[in-house]
Amino acid sequence: MHRTHTCGELRLSDLGKSVTLSGWVQKSRDLGGMTFIDVRDRYGVTQLAFNTDDDEQLRIGARELGREFVIKVHGQVIERSSKNPKIPTGDIEIKVTSLDVLNASKLPPFTIEDETDGGEDLRMKFRYLDLRRNPVRENLILRHKMAQEVRKYLDEQHFIEVETPVLIKSTPEGARDFVVPSRMNAGEFYALPQSPQTFKQLLMVSGFDRYFQIVKCFRDEDLRADRQPEFTQIDCEMSFVEQEDILNMFEGLARHLLKTIKGVDLGSVPRMTYADAMRLYGSDKPDIRFGMQFVELNKLTKGVGFPVFEQAELVVGINVQGAAHYTRKQLDALTDYVKRPQVGASGLVYARYNEDGTLKSSVDKFYSEEHLKSWASAFEATPGDLFLIMAGPQDKVRKQLNELRLEVGNQLGLRDKNKFAPLWVLDFPLLEWDEETGRYHAMHHPFTSPKPEDIPLLDSNPGEVRANAYDFVLNGSEIGGGSIRIHDKDLQALMFKHLGFSPEEAQKQFGFLMEAFTFGAPPHGGLAFGFDRMASIFAGLDTIRDVIAFPKNNSGRDVMIDAPSTIDQAQLKELSLVLNQKTPS
Repeated sequence: MHRTHTCGELRLSDLGKSVTLSGWVQKSRDLGGMTFIDVRDRYGVTQLAFNTDDDEQLRIGARELGREFVIKVHGQVIERSSKNPKIPTGDIEIKVTSLDVLNASKLPPFTIEDETDGGEDLRMKFRYLDLRRNPVRENLILRHKMAQEVRKYLDEQHFIEVETPVLIKSTPEGARDFVVPSRMNAGEFYALPQSPQTFKQLLMVSGFDRYFQIVKCFRDEDLRADRQPEFTQIDCEMSFVEQEDILNMFEGLARHLLKTIKGVDLGSVPRMTYADAMRLYGSDKPDIRFGMQFVELNKLTKGVGFPVFEQAELVVGINVQGAAHYTRKQLDALTDYVKRPQVGASGLVYARYNEDGTLKSSVDKFYSEEHLKSWASAFEATPGDLFLIMAGPQDKVRKQLNELRLEVGNQLGLRDKNKFAPLWVLDFPLLEWDEETGRYHAMHHPFTSPKPEDIPLLDSNPGEVRANAYDFVLNGSEIGGGSIRIHDKDLQALMFKHLGFSPEEAQKQFGFLMEAFTFGAPPHGGLAFGFDRMASIFAGLDTIRDVIAFPKNNSGRDVMIDAPSTIDQAQLKELSLVLNQKTPS
């Protein structure tokens, strides 16, 4: 056999045992009379000892081993004279009696260590080597454990895991689809699913009252740290439920995962309406690990002649407690931060509430200390605090202040990755206006139910209609979202009408679902958690790429296998496609 034990399991209790280990050479140390090799597998590292006096040829073989050689050794477990308390196997070593090189290795392009010298692009190209590093492997083990706990919890709650199709029909709503040409149906295309939405609703019609699936989904959209063209959802749906049932069920899932994976006891999860989230934080996914709620100052700042405030739709600020010590240089840096194109603000006003009780601002020319005292009262401030104030169009300035709030939270260490602050955001708008197309679009998807009391507003004031929709937010990231669905054919037809679908278009795209609703569709609703994003937060990472075994880069490319790539002209002909393909460089 290639091994009797792994490289991470031997202890002092195993002294004297004759063992066989296999793994990769982590490092070697030649000390003259002795050569020591660290051999590694995914379970850990064990030190091997080669003694000249026992077998000169064996030690010569050990000296020729390079990093990442795959070896098999046989020997005896002995107590290590120079123990290493940093590893579980640090009390023992293997006195080697035989050595086999199973495979040699080229010198790796970067060191296979916890702290590597490889840049991200290089590690992505050689991802199979990067996966040998402990931090990356541990992230995937964490992901595996989370998936097992998800299945355990949902199985105990009587959910059934059902696989839904990957080759489906393209729809015009939402993000862009990835499309797949059909060879057997020339000129027609499948789409890869952005979610199993319609299928899980059909499962509710079928009587599968509790469905889930850990499922791959696909969206052809611009990428960033928390997005990939293919991603994984914990997709769920329930019948005979109202919103409260959904919130309780999946709050329970979050509580179970945090307890079993992170050892964190989750208290009650606060709830906030979308309107309040935007008013108090300028974001529909606020990070509530720290305070700095927005304070609106229109009444206290207008009428004194400061043009920036006089002309603004909204003057709004945050109180950064204990930050009056910020220097002019630091405040100038914050001003530069909000002026970046990514934020787009024209400037920043600040005021210090000094420890001696005096107040000084960057607009003292316009505002007296009495004015500033009224600001301090609005902020519920105490000496030592710092006020940061912005002004402009309401929606725009709230988003800009949100970016500033998060940046200050980072600077002050308030966004602790070991702290978990969940939040439900409720009562989203059902529809949002798209200036480019000149019509309303579904903020979530066309199957989201409006609040029953708001249905009359669909004709008179569609922008004010609230949805029976909810998002689960964790540490400032939306990790889950869902809604109570429309299960009535007539209401679904009305929704399609307000989204700009003609009856013919609605029938062509979703006729199968509308017909299913005529055969007794139960009230139903669901939710999907972004599994990659949730795993990255649990792992304390800023990007989802490190919890995905083989991720794409920010251009949507897999640089390891060089995909996407051109295909053979014969394949294109079979698919009835004619493309002007780029000539490979």
